[in-house]
Amino acid sequence: QVQLVESGGGLVQAGGSLRLSCVASASIGGINPMAWYRQAPGKERELVAVITSRGSTNYADYADSVKGRFTISRDNAKNTVYLQMNSLKPEDTAVYYCNTPGRGAFSWGQGTQVTVSS
Repeated sequence: QVQLVESGGGLVQAGGSLRLSCVASASIGGINPMAWYRQAPGKERELVAVITSRGSTNYADYADSVKGRFTISRDNAKNTVYLQMNSLKPEDTAVYYCNTPGRGAFSWGQGTQVTVSS
């Protein structure tokens, strides 16, 4: 079973940036897609960004709420998925997780807390 470890969260002012990392314990080169999720207090976990590798090309898609501000990327050689978050807003405050969507999902990691102050 692949283990996922998220990091890079923290406290940031509105308008600031953070870069999250998700390191997998095994190769993710053949795992598509990979995704970032978030869960705010009292809310359900939601899909934020998805990335699919096809050969040397990566394809990304985003929730409308983060489109234009967040960028997902992956480094298969490092078994790592990244989430660059710019122009952060207080409503981005949540615990962020990575995983692969659907029935092939791994056990959830501990996530990384992102708190955006106004």
